[in-house]
Amino acid sequence: MRRLTLALLCGAYLCLSLIVALTLWRNGGGWGAGVAALVGGLGLCFAFHGLIARALEHGAMRSDVDALREAHKLLLDQVERLDARVSQVAETVEEDLSRGEQLTDEVELLERLVQRLQARGAEAAQAAEPAPAYTGRMGHNSGHRQSATLMDTVREALAENRVDLYLQPIVALPQRKTVFYESFTRLRDESGRVLMPTEYLSVAEPGGLVTAIDNLLLFRCVQIVRRLAKQDRRVGIFCNISMASLGDDEFFPQFLELLAANRDLSNALIFELGQAAFDSRGPVESRNMGRLANLGFRFSIDKVTDLDFDLQDFARADVNFVKVGAQMLLEQLVEAEGRLVLRSMPDLAAEDFAALTRRYGMQLVAEKVESERQVVDILELDIPFGQGNLFGEPRAIRDAVLAETGSPPAPSYGRAGLRRAGGVY
Repeated sequence: MRRLTLALLCGAYLCLSLIVALTLWRNGGGWGAGVAALVGGLGLCFAFHGLIARALEHGAMRSDVDALREAHKLLLDQVERLDARVSQVAETVEEDLSRGEQLTDEVELLERLVQRLQARGAEAAQAAEPAPAYTGRMGHNSGHRQSATLMDTVREALAENRVDLYLQPIVALPQRKTVFYESFTRLRDESGRVLMPTEYLSVAEPGGLVTAIDNLLLFRCVQIVRRLAKQDRRVGIFCNISMASLGDDEFFPQFLELLAANRDLSNALIFELGQAAFDSRGPVESRNMGRLANLGFRFSIDKVTDLDFDLQDFARADVNFVKVGAQMLLEQLVEAEGRLVLRSMPDLAAEDFAALTRRYGMQLVAEKVESERQVVDILELDIPFGQGNLFGEPRAIRDAVLAETGSPPAPSYGRAGLRRAGGVY
């Protein structure tokens, strides 16, 4: 293509020169002037062509340089973005490694705590166990054997990590949006049968294993809270804690150390106590609750049997939630002087009860809600939260789900480890 263009240009230059030469010849210039005009015209044309070609080449070269500079700039931008991405990935890996080391430390701490508690429970059980003696009361012997068998089942479930976490939603009313979960611990025997708290607590409390169960429950709650936070879900979890855990001077300092390492989760973990346990707390338990409150953790009261509770005492103990059974609350409603009041507080209108608790910094939760009719009555009392099978039954969170948090699994204590810890088996 370039050769054809050059040939055409040369032909044009030749024709132009011939025209000039012929013009001079016909005007009397003679052959010499015509030939000179022809040669000079061709020289000028080719010289002009050279100038144009050089100008075009210079322009093309400048365009190439500009394009190269632009490509270089784009390449630098890509390199900078890649470097920033690599730095971000490196920081993420560093954070994950740091978190993994922290969680490993937590697991080791939990393992030491549970082993110490189980060892103490074993010593207490051995000290309390009576010497074998003949008795004619077969019923008593049978009951004792059943308790011993159940205690062995509980210890084995803890040793083999057959401890499941169940979550039940707590919803905001009337929207019924899940804003909290309550956590429950369930143990499984070797056949997979689930042991309910009413069953295993009867032997776990005398055996000194309640604090171990509390700690495993706390560990799993921390895992779930971290997973929810990773999904950017601002949902809190109610976690039961016993007075035995709060009053144990040997256990609680390490328990507090574990929570101090996770104080960033204080807004998402709410510790729950029964009303009777709260009322019976001593100075040690009160002081330890204050330490938890200083870390930012909050408290909830459940198992309420008397609505005429001391709201000022609750407020001093940083209680932020009070759970009242829906049926129990509705059974307290009576009519007096043309208005609904609570039987235990006849001077207060029933619809003002929730407002009164809010004045002391507490929110009411109607629990054990089973029917839509109860929801209607609860809404009339201006109660902001509800919990019960109507909104969702407790569901098991298996280890496979907990593993998705990126956290190590809860500590498992084999029989050899338990023997070293205090000869439970």
